[in-house]
Amino acid sequence: MKLSTKIISVLFLLIFISSFTNNHSRCIIGKAIFFDTIKKNTTFKDSTLQDSSQVVLESFKKNVHASYYHDKFNGRRTASGEKFNNNLYTAAHRKLKFGTKVKVTNTVNDKSVIVVINDRGPFVKGREIDLSKKAFMEIAKNKNRGYLDVNIEIVKE
Repeated sequence: MKLSTKIISVLFLLIFISSFTNNHSRCIIGKAIFFDTIKKNTTFKDSTLQDSSQVVLESFKKNVHASYYHDKFNGRRTASGEKFNNNLYTAAHRKLKFGTKVKVTNTVNDKSVIVVINDRGPFVKGREIDLSKKAFMEIAKNKNRGYLDVNIEIVKE
């Protein structure tokens, strides 16, 4: 076997092994974190995000529309490859990277929730983010309406 063939084989093996060791498990899916008193660019510590880490909120978009996933999407694959679950704290955004944690704040009642981006969407004109049903209901004032006006901040650790 030629040396170049051996090197290529080893490289493919390393790439294959590294594909199983990514850190998707660090996402805080399934647990809500509420920060009703935190202002823009405030630094704080919270062990539920990551032990002893400093977290900064960076303003992303203000006064945009958020909606939530219909129950029919439960169990379907998201664009990130995960199975969608309406009982977890996840969201879809057209441009933010998968795994990005964002704080979504209802502008009417100032309730907030942190969600993890794991899908692409929404594909309705005028909507900025699709929340899982659980996340949406945590911050919604009127549970009969299918959209909210929200502010979005990126959580930086």
